[in-house]
Amino acid sequence: MSRSSIKSMTSGSPAKLILGFAAPMLLGMILQQIYSMVDSMIVGQYLGVDAFAGVGSTGSINFMIIGFCMGVCNGIAIPVAQRFGAQDRHGLRCYVANGVWLALLLAVVFTVLVCVLCRQILIWMQTPNNILDYAEDYIFIIFLGIPATILYDLLSALIRALGDSRTPVVFLALAALLNVALDLLFIITFGMGVEGAAIATVISQLCSGLACLVYIAKKFPLLVPRKQDWRFRPRYFKNLCGMGIPMGLQYSITAIGSVILQTAVNGLGSAAVAAVSAGNRVSNFACCPFDALGSTMATYVGQNLGAGKIRRVKTGLFCGCAIGFAYSVVAAVVLGLFGSYTAMLFLDAGETAIAAQAGEFLRWASAFYVLLTLVNCVRFTIQGLGYGKLALFSGLCEMVARTAVALLLIPVFGFTGACMAHPAAWILADAFLVPAFFVIYNRLKKRYGEEGKASLSMNMEE
Repeated sequence: MSRSSIKSMTSGSPAKLILGFAAPMLLGMILQQIYSMVDSMIVGQYLGVDAFAGVGSTGSINFMIIGFCMGVCNGIAIPVAQRFGAQDRHGLRCYVANGVWLALLLAVVFTVLVCVLCRQILIWMQTPNNILDYAEDYIFIIFLGIPATILYDLLSALIRALGDSRTPVVFLALAALLNVALDLLFIITFGMGVEGAAIATVISQLCSGLACLVYIAKKFPLLVPRKQDWRFRPRYFKNLCGMGIPMGLQYSITAIGSVILQTAVNGLGSAAVAAVSAGNRVSNFACCPFDALGSTMATYVGQNLGAGKIRRVKTGLFCGCAIGFAYSVVAAVVLGLFGSYTAMLFLDAGETAIAAQAGEFLRWASAFYVLLTLVNCVRFTIQGLGYGKLALFSGLCEMVARTAVALLLIPVFGFTGACMAHPAAWILADAFLVPAFFVIYNRLKKRYGEEGKASLSMNMEE
């Protein structure tokens, strides 16, 4: 295995390590958002506002299902990072093998379940009739591609657990280019409609996952379980479930609030749905740095906890937050001034009223990006410390806040009420996360000391 491919984050400047690890991840997330945006741009420009609203209306349910799968895969990688930090190669391989069993089970169950319930879920969400068929045609194919999504999410998370955040980005970049080419081919040349956008996404995701698989086989033998490692080990499987399922539920519980919110927005009509969809597309792109910082903190904290370097955990968290705070100020200024113009990327030139609403949505969201920095950095730090179940409560806080906005504010303030949902969710989540981190940190400091080597137990959860 190439030593340059592996990166320990247990020594050196935390700020430099976090920036160096986050930068490639940020590039990958930007690429992922770009090809997601290209999907929407092509759909909006060539298939019309109803098709765009239909695809956009699936965002919350897509996040709830795919987000759960991604969360579980990222959770599986945390014990791997801890074992790597502790230099326990046998334990690392056993976690990888049992993580594969968990991922396979997840892929089968979720694909069957959500494909069967797909249309009924959209009806429960009160998706407007004029966009219902578009929504179903798109999201059903995306759900059929869940195994491809899990393949990439798991393998890329395992690669990152060993400190290599660059290689998954290379494969994601190639997938992004492939996705754009297939979008143009399927939608414009073959006239396939929203189904073409979905098929292009699934094919691209599968290719990036297969590329990760080949790369691990050739360059990362440490991540390739031996024959004896493939034995099902209840203790390892339990620990993986304890890490992965709460992390997945965190995404899904957060998304349940988004689904309820989307249901309330659907009641405002397809124009409001299009405005929120355009605003979310732009905001998701702008939030890539926060997502990259969060994922970086999980790996950084996991490795340092495995090495017993507790003080570096807090130092790293402060560095990550400082980086996020600086970016959030810049993002708030840019989106506050130009949000409406960026939303026009997804709309016809004449849809100025929808663009104005999208601009209002972006002004509200970007004004509270400082709080989003804390949500991502602190939550993933808590997860990296092994307290996935505790971090789950932050997702519950977000769900409660978005549900309250949907039920109480949107009926009173209409579209402006919908704009308040993200800020309310971040405020409530931070009110829980920040105190929770200091409680956990002080507990670990007493148990292991700030400087001494920690003798980690197999199960960090309490």
